[in-house]
Amino acid sequence: MLNTYGLTDAETQALHEDYLHLHRNPELSMQEHNTAAFIESKLSELGIEHFRCGGTGVVGILRNGEGPVVAFRADSDGLPIAEDTKAEYASTAKGFLADGTEVPVMHGCGHDTHVASALGAARVLVRSTDVWAGTVVFIFQPGEETSAGAAAMLADGLWDRAPRPTAVLGQHVFPFATGTIRITPESAMAMANSLEVTLYGKQAHGSQPQDSIDPIVLGANIITRLQTITSRELHPLDSAVVTCGSFHAGLKENIIPDTAVFTLNIRTLTEPVREKVLEAVTRIINAEADASGAPRPKIEQLYTFPRLYNDPEHTGNVVGSLREEFGEEQVRLVPPLMGSEDFGSLGDAIGVPNVFWMFGGADPQDPAPAGNHSPFFLPEYRGALDSGVRAALAGIRHYLGA
Repeated sequence: MLNTYGLTDAETQALHEDYLHLHRNPELSMQEHNTAAFIESKLSELGIEHFRCGGTGVVGILRNGEGPVVAFRADSDGLPIAEDTKAEYASTAKGFLADGTEVPVMHGCGHDTHVASALGAARVLVRSTDVWAGTVVFIFQPGEETSAGAAAMLADGLWDRAPRPTAVLGQHVFPFATGTIRITPESAMAMANSLEVTLYGKQAHGSQPQDSIDPIVLGANIITRLQTITSRELHPLDSAVVTCGSFHAGLKENIIPDTAVFTLNIRTLTEPVREKVLEAVTRIINAEADASGAPRPKIEQLYTFPRLYNDPEHTGNVVGSLREEFGEEQVRLVPPLMGSEDFGSLGDAIGVPNVFWMFGGADPQDPAPAGNHSPFFLPEYRGALDSGVRAALAGIRHYLGA
């Protein structure tokens, strides 16, 4: 028996088994060694040529005669989160952060769904070579969560070693109803900059503040004033987010410390706004330090995410294919997300269009599904994988034939 997108019952079972294996065995960013080996084994079973790229990235090349080339990306890394879904197949995996700290690991952003869906789509394409022609480049990318993976694959010669595509496609599972798609033309997801700021003060006894330069008070003033960037310096229609996610200072309540460290996460949708916000952040931090009589703070960039820009023409064409597959009402155009993705750099690096969409992974009957990066995040995997495979094939077959 075949279902609508070409998987036999046995292949559907294999698709589910792939997902369950990946869900149970997540690995942290740029440490996806076993995941890469698993992907390679599946590509070998399908007779798809492949090579390692960017350390723990895998590229599969499925050739089927003359025709266009299209790339399809699926990210593979997990997150340092203790899974609390109570699922029978929940992860109990552990991993190590860069500083050596051991942490629990889970697929808290659905990248297991992405990899399994891409492998499922590959199975269909291998079996249906009579109805399409061309080449599919499957990019199984590590390290999306840290923005290291796409850069590593590009630096390792991705487009020197794989055929250059007409377009790069990608998708992400989100906690809305299975069987539905959401997509944004043009600016689809935000650029991101993460900064670590070290403030320098003068240590003193808590009862003698006159002898101190208090970096905690300095930091509190900086963080408060940073919020005026979006409310008072940007045009009301320019989107930006400035978030302080951590603040660390001192060891004892009666000692004013000599340093404080905090981190910032900044999201913007356009390069001019990004430049303006970063300039304002630096100006405010330094000005507040001067106002406190403190030494100049140290501002270090932790990482950055590129833009994710969906080419309008190609996005419109892919939307047409998705609507043919899912139905007109099930494919919605939505505003940009302020979350970030490194997917966009894959096409931008060689000047070809990107098209990226979201597919639903939640049970339609669930009134409040847990969101991505939650310890409770758990797609309804049968419906999510059905959506993921169908959407991937709809996008790919737009370029390579019905």
